[in-house]
Amino acid sequence: MVQGTTSDAGKSAIVTGLCRLLHRRGIAVAPFKPQNMALNSAVTRDGGEIGRAQAVQAQAAGLEPHTDMNPILLKPNSDIGAQVIIGGKAVAEMDARRYHAFKPQAMASVLAAHRRLAARYDVILVEGAGSPAEINLRDHDIANMGFAEAVDCPVILVGDIDRGGVFAQLAGTLSLLAATERARVRGLIINRFRGDPALLEAGIHWLEAYTEKPFLGVLPYLSGLYLEAEDGLARRESYAESQGRFQVIVPALPRISNHTDFEPLALHPQVELRYVGPLRTIPPADLVILPGSKSVRADLDWLRRQGWPSAIQRHLRYGGKVIGICGGFQMLGRAVHDPQGVEGPAGSSPGLGLLEIETVLERHKQLRRLEGQLVMAKTPLCGYEIHAGRTTGRALKRPAIDLAGRYDGAVSEDNQVLGTYLHGLFEAPATTAALLRWAGLCAPGTLDYDALREAGIERIADAIETHLAVERVLEWLI
Repeated sequence: MVQGTTSDAGKSAIVTGLCRLLHRRGIAVAPFKPQNMALNSAVTRDGGEIGRAQAVQAQAAGLEPHTDMNPILLKPNSDIGAQVIIGGKAVAEMDARRYHAFKPQAMASVLAAHRRLAARYDVILVEGAGSPAEINLRDHDIANMGFAEAVDCPVILVGDIDRGGVFAQLAGTLSLLAATERARVRGLIINRFRGDPALLEAGIHWLEAYTEKPFLGVLPYLSGLYLEAEDGLARRESYAESQGRFQVIVPALPRISNHTDFEPLALHPQVELRYVGPLRTIPPADLVILPGSKSVRADLDWLRRQGWPSAIQRHLRYGGKVIGICGGFQMLGRAVHDPQGVEGPAGSSPGLGLLEIETVLERHKQLRRLEGQLVMAKTPLCGYEIHAGRTTGRALKRPAIDLAGRYDGAVSEDNQVLGTYLHGLFEAPATTAALLRWAGLCAPGTLDYDALREAGIERIADAIETHLAVERVLEWLI
């Protein structure tokens, strides 16, 4: 099990790299995260929903993603509550207190999923969540040491030097663990170091003496490394000068979900993609994309408070294009109704009125992986649906996507607005080029997103092989 001193210490990347490293050696390995809290998710072949990071880790292991790889997924829909997904299916909405009391039941699902994986694979690589030293969450813990103790697995602890204070991170985390938990930690890693590792030698010698734990290595900061973000809007490095590039803006909704939809655009050499947060001036752009949302009506209210409706109308008057995906598609309509209180208080909200549709939110989620083509260009695409809602209206007579005879989404009569439920819209190079051409980019090139994702997996695996004491780690695994 890989645990971190903080969130975003590098747990996901290290598990991904180790999955690929073992897969290269012909070892049957599977990833596992007992509990994930994230709004970036993926749909599995068995029709369930898991954290996006576990889908990437499955790819690194040469596997199809499966719901057993992330048995508990929490999708926050407010500051105090979340949708609880068990075995890929949404089962309840819970606030933090109620979920804390529910954890013993959740642990039974976690252990059952782990047993099923352990029966099929030689090695299970487990990713922790947050930090094991979060003392307020230790009672009934299922995400870190509580799980490690239950299945008796060794732990590697990772600290992020890019945040600063890495020796305090590692030593402090260990000091806050129970004696049995400290004994479970087999080794320490420093992640994201920039510079000459020799500068760390004195500190590493001190750390090994102070903690009595072996040091496994220093992973360098890998500039330009691309791995899909588990959650949160990743800070992307600029890969090209922004001047002259096609401008795409996305509102950074409070409950934005599956923003990994836009990674192919963020990485495209002809595109400058920017997220526009609260209280920011909404800049001029060639294309506005409304993303998915875990709380569509609340995020619609946020858009209005930030001045987005008038900015979008101005954008359209000047000939700009708008795309809405999933929750963003629902926002483009006349109204969004939530009679059952699926995403918050029951009620209705006016939409942006850009498509002749209305949406009624329902408790049952649509979860499926799909293949089809973009109607306007006949280009192939594949993606997935994750939404709770039924959309109707005459705009659907001008569909955006043909899914082998079933249609999805809509295009406005003036051809300026497009909406779809399909996530992963920009992963197919030809479809991305067609959409950019539709939005006004002359001679768009193509980006092989799958190859870029694969290259990122290979790169982190190579770094682990080069910089960590891999053979020692393998002794604990095999």
